[in-house]
Amino acid sequence: MFKNVDGHKRTDFLEQTKAQREERALEKLREKSALIIQKVFRGHRSRNSTRIAIRTEIEQLLRKPTTEDGDYIPNFKPALEVYQLLRRFLFTFSDTSDAKSFEMVCRYLLHSMDTDNLKVCYVSVSLLKDFVLPWIQQAKDILWKCVQYLKQLRPENHSEVRVIMVYLRMLITFTSTGTWRILKGKGEGLADGLGKLCNNIMGHLNNKGLYPALQILLMRGLSRSKPAFTKTSLTAIVTISLRPLMAANFSDNLLTLFVLNIFSVPALVHHVSVLAPDCLTLLITNRIFKRSLDLLSNEQSTRIIFNSLEGNYALCLLANMIQLGYSELEGLVENTANFMSVTMRLLDKCKNYVQNKKSNLTHWHPVLGWFSQNTDQGLHEALPYVVKQLQILWCSKMVRLLFQELIDYVDHARSQDTQRAAARDKGILKKALDKASSKNAPTKIKLESAISHSTCLPCALYQCAIGTLSQLRLDIVSGLSYNEIVLPSLWRFLCDLGPSCGLKVFLDLLSAAPGSTIHPVFSLLILFCETASTYICTLDQMEMFEQQKVFKVADYIKMGEFLNMFTFRVIWQALLPVQEAGSNELFTATRGLLMILYEMDSRRPYTPPDHWLIKEVKASSFLVDLDKGKKTAMFILLKMPHIIPFGERVKVFRKTVYNERVSLGLCDSQSTTPQSTLITVHRSRIVEDGYRQLAQQPVRAIKGLIRVRFVNEQGLDEAGIDQDGVFKEFLEETITKVFDPSLNLFKVTSEQKLFPSSTSYIQENYLHLFEFVGKMLGKAIYEGIIVEVPFAPFFLTQILGYGSSSTYSSVDELPSLDPDLAKNLSYTKHYEGDVGDLDLTFCYDEDIMGRLETHELVPGGKAIPVNNDNKIRYVHLMAHFRMYRQIREQMLAFKRGLNSIVNPDWLSVFSAPELQKLISGDTADIDISDLRKHTQYYGGYHNNHKVVNWLFEILEKDFTPTDRAAFLKFVTSCSKPPLLGFAHLEPPFSIRCVEVSDDQDTGDTVGSVLKGFFNIGRREPVGRLPTSSTCFNLLKLPNYQKKSTMRDKLKYAIHSNTGFELS
Repeated sequence: MFKNVDGHKRTDFLEQTKAQREERALEKLREKSALIIQKVFRGHRSRNSTRIAIRTEIEQLLRKPTTEDGDYIPNFKPALEVYQLLRRFLFTFSDTSDAKSFEMVCRYLLHSMDTDNLKVCYVSVSLLKDFVLPWIQQAKDILWKCVQYLKQLRPENHSEVRVIMVYLRMLITFTSTGTWRILKGKGEGLADGLGKLCNNIMGHLNNKGLYPALQILLMRGLSRSKPAFTKTSLTAIVTISLRPLMAANFSDNLLTLFVLNIFSVPALVHHVSVLAPDCLTLLITNRIFKRSLDLLSNEQSTRIIFNSLEGNYALCLLANMIQLGYSELEGLVENTANFMSVTMRLLDKCKNYVQNKKSNLTHWHPVLGWFSQNTDQGLHEALPYVVKQLQILWCSKMVRLLFQELIDYVDHARSQDTQRAAARDKGILKKALDKASSKNAPTKIKLESAISHSTCLPCALYQCAIGTLSQLRLDIVSGLSYNEIVLPSLWRFLCDLGPSCGLKVFLDLLSAAPGSTIHPVFSLLILFCETASTYICTLDQMEMFEQQKVFKVADYIKMGEFLNMFTFRVIWQALLPVQEAGSNELFTATRGLLMILYEMDSRRPYTPPDHWLIKEVKASSFLVDLDKGKKTAMFILLKMPHIIPFGERVKVFRKTVYNERVSLGLCDSQSTTPQSTLITVHRSRIVEDGYRQLAQQPVRAIKGLIRVRFVNEQGLDEAGIDQDGVFKEFLEETITKVFDPSLNLFKVTSEQKLFPSSTSYIQENYLHLFEFVGKMLGKAIYEGIIVEVPFAPFFLTQILGYGSSSTYSSVDELPSLDPDLAKNLSYTKHYEGDVGDLDLTFCYDEDIMGRLETHELVPGGKAIPVNNDNKIRYVHLMAHFRMYRQIREQMLAFKRGLNSIVNPDWLSVFSAPELQKLISGDTADIDISDLRKHTQYYGGYHNNHKVVNWLFEILEKDFTPTDRAAFLKFVTSCSKPPLLGFAHLEPPFSIRCVEVSDDQDTGDTVGSVLKGFFNIGRREPVGRLPTSSTCFNLLKLPNYQKKSTMRDKLKYAIHSNTGFELS
């Protein structure tokens, strides 16, 4: 027990000892901490008191004005004393609390530099040997603080603009001795030494980051919708940025910094030219454009600069280069080729930047298009100014400068053409003429010639710009298209490149390197095609065929011949891979212009017959290639169908339809009979009953066999020869009724051509009706049934989808819809005075059933007046509205129905006039021999029957083409023959001998056939007329005994516009 007590006391003793030791250590820590706190406090109090003392001295020195805008009148003290005070001030300087005092210090120093008193001038301290080095360091520190403050200040804030100017003046003053008054007179000898001192200071600022700081300031002031700088502030910044360059004799290192940080500021040169023209002169005087161009000509320098620049700012650099070069024309003229090369290099870098930034998370850029980019609000606000700079690249003066050598060549060639023409007129001997021509005629252009290089280079530049500046593509192409020298000069170049516009030259280049279009001459061809396409699309027929602006009709013919052969051969000879040709820029451009010329010829023919056919293509072998599924033949049929005769394309179409019918099981075969759809239609409700029963039928059912049972006015089923129904008659009756203008689904033009009515919406379910009508017309085309429905050309164009093409011009086809509007728009377009006097706005007033409704052509169009600058746009928008927007819903519904039956790709091989032929048959006269060859006979008639011989003699010899067309309409309901001849008429044309009236006719019997065949017991049917059953293409011809009686009766019947009832 005693031992336990002792152990407990020992533990207590040890714990007490430990606690006492810790208490002593804590006491020592408290004492040490107290000493530290006292030391820090005394130091703080001492520094604070020192700072207060220094601030007091500074306040006494500065004598701040009592008001914010008050004039500052300093109390000058000896410069050395100021220098020493500033050393103490800078030693205790605080960026936040001393900002106002620092501003006043700068003001004081600036005032001291404006005095003649050497004693108080701040820079005079540098003349003291013992203080020169510390003074330089102090000056550097002060100026760098100015730079740091400039990085923080906001030029858009009015209260900070004055402070910015103070710091800019500090940098202006102490980086050049030009304004130092102490150097005037006796002090001129010090200028060289003090100038080196300034250079030393500038070198220090450059090393610390002067240019990035100026860039930040410029970005804040210029990257906005309205610049925040004044003439004085912008001039000061540009001057400061140029001084280090000038001091270093424009070294590459400093010039690189200048280009990276200053020249890449959005629209810098634009704002300088507007706000500070004198400053622009400074840039021109120092040849900044030429020096920057030389720097960027170095591939390594360009790579360094572009790797350091974000893509947007590389674009801004390019824009500044373009405007400065345009302002410094002398330097641009001297370095045109270099300028174009550098511009293309920068454009390529921008293009690669955009391609590398493609992702699912993209933003729209108003110049470069869609790509992933950081949102920079200021930059996007400044981009309209950048676009203005870029537009200089394709302005008239710049284009003329870049194509100057080509212009000179063309002028010389034209003068020689004139001389040769004059010589011919004077009747000089042919031998002498040939000799003169051989000496004076311009040599054909060779690809390796200087004129070829100087022409292809700007073409490559503009192609590069079109590819990179995707959102300005139309602006670029339009600018070049409407330039009066580009298209004529490029066309002359192509004509002088060799026969057929240098066709062999282009094909040889592609043959040497299939699939490669990198040769610069391809850029020329692409640019010509794109600009010509844009220009031609804006021409109306008067400009094109009467005034013959830019191109003559002969030029269009030659152009079409070249493009037709070129696009064909690059595919047929596998010079461009078929799988890549559709996206190839060369093929797309050449085919685009080719199709414009072809469609223009389709609307108003101007080429010789068969101009577009390629004679080396044998139709039979081409069709064999199609059957074999060869990609080349299929591609040509899809992209250039016009090189194949129309009849052959119709055969391809019919065969394609047949193949689909077989694949769908819609044709009779030994094993199966296709299913049919039976509908019952009341004679008085043909459209309504047809729509009700067929509109909801699946497409396969409509493509298949449809049998129709008619119900007469008494409600009884009609009996007919085809007891399963007469679909052709139903189809013809339906189409006749729905296209009747009185139904208001369709209207007619002044030429009686049909198009959808813009007021058809008054009909219930009008869009469903249009879709149904489209299906019925599609069924007729699908079955090869010809229906005489004349569509307006512009509507056919829209059915084929050509109207949505960027190269389609609504103005071209407007006369087919509204000749009066077309005439008025042409007057507006060619109005030589101020179009504003006509009081037009971007809207269209339409009279809808006595109510005037206004349609705006563009948002807010009522308030946008038409003037000379926008009149072309107004004309095209008006034409587009009338022919497309006004009937857009109806047209789309009609197309939807049509395309559900007939694949639109099948129809795309036809032009608009050809589609009309496909629907309504050929416009050619009837081939009587072909009709007779494919005629079937009933009731005892046969091919050598007397009545049959008379019939065909009358048709061939006695009837006029008009009579023959009326006869064909009488028996088939269509006045035009089938496209592929009467072998393709469905059902076949038939002639039946009849003895009784139609209401007594029960069909052929053995007796009636024998009587007809042997002409037994016949009386002259003087009172009977021929009749027809158009649903079966059947002529019911009485057995006349005289040819003259048949001729008179037949002529009367076909011109009476009646059928059954005439019998």
